[in-house]
Parts: sequence; C-alpha cells; structure tokens
Amino acid sequence: MKVGIVVFPGSNCDLDVKYAVQDVMGHEAEYIWHRNKDVGKYDCIVLPGGFSYGDYLRGGAIARFSPVMEAVSEYALGGGLVLGICNGFQILLEAGLLPGAMRKNDNLQFRCQNTHLRVVNSKTPFTNACRKGEILQIPIAHSDGNYYADAETLKELEDSGRVVFRYCNPSGEPTPESNPNGSVNNIAGICNHGGNVLGMMPHPERCMEEIMSGTDGVKIFISMINFLEGGGGLE
Repeated sequence: MKVGIVVFPGSNCDLDVKYAVQDVMGHEAEYIWHRNKDVGKYDCIVLPGGFSYGDYLRGGAIARFSPVMEAVSEYALGGGLVLGICNGFQILLEAGLLPGAMRKNDNLQFRCQNTHLRVVNSKTPFTNACRKGEILQIPIAHSDGNYYADAETLKELEDSGRVVFRYCNPSGEPTPESNPNGSVNNIAGICNHGGNVLGMMPHPERCMEEIMSGTDGVKIFISMINFLEGGGGLE
C-alpha cells in the first residue's frame, strides 16, 4: 500500500499518519503538498488532522479550495480510497465529498481524551478487519467535532449504512454521557455512497502501539490493506 498524506499549512498530524503507515504498518507513505495537483500514484489519500489555514472562517473552509482538493475529489469520484481524520473530516464536509457540517462542541471545550466507538458498518474498506458492533477505543482531539445533518440527510445516512462509527460507552450503548461533542445520533464517522471515502473525528493514527494507549487504530489501516489486496469491503 502506498499512501499519500496531504499537507496543508497548519496540518499537524501528517507526521503521525506517516509514522503509523510506514513505521508501524511497514508500508510506503509520502507527503503531498497542498499545491500539488497529481495524486494518482497512490493507493489511498489521507487528509490528516490539524488546523489547516489556522481554521480561519471554520475548520476546513479554506483548505477545500487548495489546488490539491480538485485532484482529491476526482480521485474519490474515481473510486480511490480517501480517509479524512479530524480536520480532514471537516475538509471532506466542506468540499462536499461527505454530507453534513461540523459545529463547535456543545460543551464549548476542546476535548482531548480517549473515546469508545461502536463499529456500525464493518463492510467498508476501512472497517473490514472489525466485527459489526465491535467496540474500539480511539482518542479524539478537537473543539469543532459536533457533527450535524438535517433530518432527511440523517435518515439517508442511517438507512443506507453510511454511519460507520458511533460514540458509545464501554458496553456499546450510544448514551449522551459517551458523546464528547454533541454529535447528532452520537455519530463519530460516516462514509460516502460508494464507501470509498471515510471521515472520522477520532484519531486512529494515535493508537497504533501499546505505548500510545492502545492499538485499535491498527484495525483501520489493516482494513485498507485488506481491501486493496482484495480481501474486504464494499460488499
């Protein structure tokens, strides 16, 4: 697997993603500067977390106009795998590659903590190494992670299986107390109609080794490798 990691001015999790792919998983990873318009040589594109363009206006609002995003959009429409993590999720929303919007956390706090996620859909290129209903522990770090969509969009997401992750308690129940930011329906991650574009607020690249509080993030990367090798997802 060869992963391209887009670097915007203000990205700060690009190194984490490269370490996860290259040093932990043993696969190839390269940085893609935001002015680059060629992403076709990669098996997967990752939009990492951070504060692209300082989060001026709102998270991802300026980054979606970067030259690279036209190429990323074409890549996604062609079926290429695109993973947006935290600020990357916000960029995917702003670019229209995923529906909905991000608001300030309902507690008006920056939340940096471990969260429990219930795998709602295990038949995607990003979750095929998981069991449906499996509980993962993956950290968050954001102040604008309160996912919102109107009732019609929300119903379509739920009915079509496009909600991939949901915040939950350790028993798997999506309670208000387990929701760290107020996201509607405890949504922590969604995918597009084709299943090849995933946006998630939690950071899988930050839980790849036991020394970093756990290894559940490895399952996201294993899933992508499985898919690219013909072993899972998009069933």
